[in-house]
Amino acid sequence: MELPDNQLGDTRELHLAWLDFYRQTVERKLAGLSETDLRASRLPSGWSPLELVKHLVHIERRWIRWGFAAEPFERPWGDSGGVEDEPWRLEDDDTPDSLLTQLRAGGERSRQVVEAADDLAEHAAAGGRFSAEEKAPTLNWVLFHVLQEYARHVGQLDIARELADGGTGE
Repeated sequence: MELPDNQLGDTRELHLAWLDFYRQTVERKLAGLSETDLRASRLPSGWSPLELVKHLVHIERRWIRWGFAAEPFERPWGDSGGVEDEPWRLEDDDTPDSLLTQLRAGGERSRQVVEAADDLAEHAAAGGRFSAEEKAPTLNWVLFHVLQEYARHVGQLDIARELADGGTGE
């Protein structure tokens, strides 16, 4: 997998290209791990690789769809049992395939939301994550935030993978 084109000058396309790259990197990091390694933690924090993927699914939902676009979500904190700041956890029907399908579908919906916005300086809509009384962030800020979440968590997943089977690299 190649890094996004280093000649991209359009900030919107650069954000989207990096998000695509990180989603694909997550998929590569999970490929070949046993069911035990996908569901068990080797880290003091206690999260498993699948819990981290579920967290990324919900991070993107919370910030781009529920946050920026104000799309309604019944459980925006579904990665943590429905409560903000609770530990990440899986439901019985969370599988590698189901979570990666959600990650991909979420990426497609994020792309639609970002491409439909008039300007990256546009502020998040009220009614989702943000109320009318709050100073809502810009789309540019939201995208940078989601990118840093992916970068940080992909790095953590890289360490988890190396501890599981010695796999390193992108």
